[in-house]
Amino acid sequence: MKINKIYIIIILVMFTWGMNVSAVKVLVENFMPITITSFRIFVAGLTAILFLIIAGIVRLPKKSEWGYIIGGAFLSVVFHHIFLASGLTKTSATNTGLILGMGPLLTVIFSMIFLKKKPTFIQIIGFLFGGLGISFTVLAGSGGFHSINLGDVYILLSIISQALSFILIKRASETMDPRLLTGYMLLIGSFFLFIISLWREPGGLASITDASVSGSVWGAFFFSAVLATGVGHMVYNHAIGQVGPAETSIFLNLTTFFSIIGAAIFLNESIILAHVIGLILIVSGVILGSGGLEAFIIQRKQKNNRKKFLKEAE
Repeated sequence: MKINKIYIIIILVMFTWGMNVSAVKVLVENFMPITITSFRIFVAGLTAILFLIIAGIVRLPKKSEWGYIIGGAFLSVVFHHIFLASGLTKTSATNTGLILGMGPLLTVIFSMIFLKKKPTFIQIIGFLFGGLGISFTVLAGSGGFHSINLGDVYILLSIISQALSFILIKRASETMDPRLLTGYMLLIGSFFLFIISLWREPGGLASITDASVSGSVWGAFFFSAVLATGVGHMVYNHAIGQVGPAETSIFLNLTTFFSIIGAAIFLNESIILAHVIGLILIVSGVILGSGGLEAFIIQRKQKNNRKKFLKEAE
């Protein structure tokens, strides 16, 4: 698949993840957070496995692949969601958004450490633009920074665990289809999350069987589980195997703006001029940090060289 098509698909995934923020907010307001998260991710895992069965990609993992699967399940599913849920109860939305916006930068750092990959100067500028856009967007609706506390540490651990999982996924993609890896990770991660929910939320199962929950809430559940989490993570992890974790992670910055759009549509929150400025910075960061601008320049040079060669040949 051409790189431009991959980028378009990633942007669509970021859109669903942005909408997913509003969906998850609805879910945690109606159910116990960890319990509903475990069920949501379990359904997402089943969705991924069903898709892979139809595509004929499913196979049992090799012994050497189990380490990546278990590691990815804990980093990308268990640790990421546990720390995120715990952090959100102890820190502000401003600090949470800013720290999560560090994801692409952390992924680049881990890529340099573990994959020996050095970003270009243009990519570094892109990551800085993306981080600035995240900061501008989040600060616009919150009124500023708050002091660092335990919640901030939890959020930082959440994004560190997710960034590390991208490195594992890249390594595992050398022998295993990232989509299959995603299915196994989601199923195994949901199992451990459910065990934790039984300990942390004794009344969690009762909240799920509550008959008073409306159909729109369950609609949000299946959108989040099937489309955003199941299909979304499968496609995103496949893209990591195609273009690399650092280049793919820069698109995560778009999720922040899309989540604001979703909040405006579904939660009646307002969009102000500062959000538009943030979007411009974020999109600029995506174009520069993903390598898209460099790829476009190279393609233009190659096209011009071919034209020049053909003209001289005449």
